Amino acid sequence: MTPFKLTVMTPDGIAYEGEAVSIIATTDEGEVQILARHADYLAALGTGRVKLELPDGTVRTAASSGGFLTVQNGEVTLSAVTFEYKEDIDLERALRAEERAKKELSSAKDARDERLARARLNRAVSRIRIAREK
Repeated sequence: MTPFKLTVMTPDGIAYEGEAVSIIATTDEGEVQILARHADYLAALGTGRVKLELPDGTVRTAASSGGFLTVQNGEVTLSAVTFEYKEDIDLERALRAEERAKKELSSAKDARDERLARARLNRAVSRIRIAREK
């Protein structure tokens, strides 16, 4: 497969910068795969899995939420609010976050509190699912 330039950025800095042959990301519209020579593209990232395939065959999986995925002039940029490689996910911490979010959701006082709790719950569940993937 033909490689392309990929940059994964987070508020904490660059999570990946180099070549890739594929990126699959969860957008607000569903999963999308980007390969070399993809048309220019812009999508809002949802909460879910990002899968990077590198030219040497290495596959890296991460949990991500929020941000944008862009393709411009053959270069791909994933700008994520949160991005955590599978091997860096603390499963116990994610399980605790899930429990906290469930409690927040059940005691939400208004629509705003409910939206925030649901977003926290979705992020925790996504991290748990990705951490448990084989």
